[in-house]
Amino acid sequence: MGHDIEARTLRRVSWRIVPLIMLLYFIAYIDRVNIGFAALSMKQDLGFSASILGFGAGIFFWGYFLCEVPSNIALHRFGARKWIARIMLSWGVISGAMAFVQGPLSFYVIRFLLGAAEAGFFPGIILYLSYWFPARRRAGITALFMAAAPISTALGSPISAALLEMHGYLGLHGWQWMFLIEAFPALLLGGVVFFCMTDRPEQARWLAADERNWLVSTMQAEQQDKGGEDHHSLLAGLTNPRVLALAFIYFGTSAGLYTLGIWAPQIIKQLGVSSMTVGVLNAVPPTVSVLAMVLWSRHSDRSGERTWHVVLACIAAAVGLVVASGASGVTGLIAALTLVNIGISCAKPPLWSMPTMFLSGTAAATGIAAINSIGNLGGFVGPAMIGWIKDQTGSFAGGLYFVAGLLMLSAVLTLLLSRFQPAEASVIAVTQDRH
Repeated sequence: MGHDIEARTLRRVSWRIVPLIMLLYFIAYIDRVNIGFAALSMKQDLGFSASILGFGAGIFFWGYFLCEVPSNIALHRFGARKWIARIMLSWGVISGAMAFVQGPLSFYVIRFLLGAAEAGFFPGIILYLSYWFPARRRAGITALFMAAAPISTALGSPISAALLEMHGYLGLHGWQWMFLIEAFPALLLGGVVFFCMTDRPEQARWLAADERNWLVSTMQAEQQDKGGEDHHSLLAGLTNPRVLALAFIYFGTSAGLYTLGIWAPQIIKQLGVSSMTVGVLNAVPPTVSVLAMVLWSRHSDRSGERTWHVVLACIAAAVGLVVASGASGVTGLIAALTLVNIGISCAKPPLWSMPTMFLSGTAAATGIAAINSIGNLGGFVGPAMIGWIKDQTGSFAGGLYFVAGLLMLSAVLTLLLSRFQPAEASVIAVTQDRH
């Protein structure tokens, strides 16, 4: 009977929550990295060097960093429905404003403001999932949510490439049309979130009474199992050594992710293919990585193991970057980028299952936001370094080696974290799975 109500409840919750949050992240990720496709023509139109492009693309994460923790605290206080709707409306407006960039300064300012506007979305959803799904199920659900990023690349790449072909229509460049059109769904979905999202299980009138009671009691029991008050305070979330370690691990994976999102179209374009061909080829690696990520995360949930699922994935991504740096043909380059996509995509869900094992309440809100904000600075460092090294050497190879080194560092830090974290935190997923 207990298993039946669990399966029934989580199935209903999954169908209610997961498709919506996937759609939100799909749009968020397109608006975050479509600069990579815009740059195929925007660089020439505005006279941007690789350094300007890399710095401007990456400065997004400084806005993200500065606003992330207060944004997640606000979400915890005011509720996901209102706060995520606010995030989407503001990022939609600012993303559309990218169409009116005139030079480096306006480029930097609008990218910074876009990061500030979007701050809190990703960690807010991770926190939101911790309200609705037991820890033993969270990696698989997180994988479904995060699958929206590679899916958005797979579907968004040819769409973005096609929008670039609108060059000259009504006197606008193709990249201007791309920014304007791809910003609109965020504005529309802001309204959908406000009217359709449910903040907490206690408010879920779309669940049967027995399902709602089971979910509320299960999640309350899990919160109590995390321990005393030190797990709940604001300071605990910001100063917990495991939070800081996870932030630096996430730094390397973010550098890898946004290297792909921002520079992969440029790297493929080097082979002399058209923009439409770039769009098609850039869709291949993330398409393969979606299946790998879901299977890898389910295996992590079934086994209750997180550390090696992160370590092996980071190593695979690093190897792929090294191979990509020396690839000279289309087949070899796409195969290498596919390995990078698989590694980065597979590392993130088990990594994001770790903080909610030992944090709850306000500490979870601040801790998750701290991991994401500090870690996402890798999204500044990786793309910016690749742009700078490209201008200095004329090649992407040195920058790809640099990001591969960051991913190897993430693998090492994950192993060190597993050796020094308290035993009860390291086995919590296993013990819960047995229940």
